[in-house]
Amino acid sequence: MSSSSVQLVADALLSARRDGQPRMAAAFDNALAGADEAYAAQATVASALGWFADAPPRYWKSGGQSRQSVLTHAPLPSHGVWTSPATANGFPFVRRGIEAEIALRLGRDVDAALAAGLDEAAATELVDAMAVSIEVVDSRWTECMAAAPLLRLADLQCHGALVIGDWQTWKPRDWSRQVCRVAIGSQDPVERRGTHALGTPTWCLGTWLRHVTRDGATVPAGTAVTTGTWVGILDAEKGDLVVAEFDGVGTARVQL
Repeated sequence: MSSSSVQLVADALLSARRDGQPRMAAAFDNALAGADEAYAAQATVASALGWFADAPPRYWKSGGQSRQSVLTHAPLPSHGVWTSPATANGFPFVRRGIEAEIALRLGRDVDAALAAGLDEAAATELVDAMAVSIEVVDSRWTECMAAAPLLRLADLQCHGALVIGDWQTWKPRDWSRQVCRVAIGSQDPVERRGTHALGTPTWCLGTWLRHVTRDGATVPAGTAVTTGTWVGILDAEKGDLVVAEFDGVGTARVQL
């Protein structure tokens, strides 16, 4: 791993966060050699900004474009995780992309030994609650979603903020029939059914837990992970009220 390349990307992301001005990703297209360096850049930024101190992150995002794709993961700073109904209160977004998701919460601690053998069914048994969540997509790169994949991953996979609705006791569901509705400001509402990219929001759990515990860390009970969008990315503007509703699960809302 090239520590100088990781630091170069981390410095650009830190500068963008500190002055609120995104940087041109094209200048760093070849800086990172692989996912390990992107994750190292995540960690460097988090350390420099004191997001987690000596405690493990309590909120994560995980997901991918399909079951055949490589899943990616990012720890989320708690100052950008809000309980629904939430108000952005001038939070410094550059872009306000909207993803409607299901968040899952662990009911027990998970160490590397337990994570190593988890399939989807076994990982699902570790979940004690679920909630509707809204991820606000943002980027420290000018190109946003058009930036190189490793640079997006280094930038917490284009994370801006996370809004979490009321936690509900986990119960198995037929996710192929799950209805999701999103209303953004005065736009026509969007409705989708069974459109999670991985088929089920629990598909990512084992891979995510192996990622988090890869260096010997233990994931504490109560840690939450949001698991990918059901509606792609929808555009919102400052001042919009965003409401995401999943039939039988709940609602989350945020005033941007």
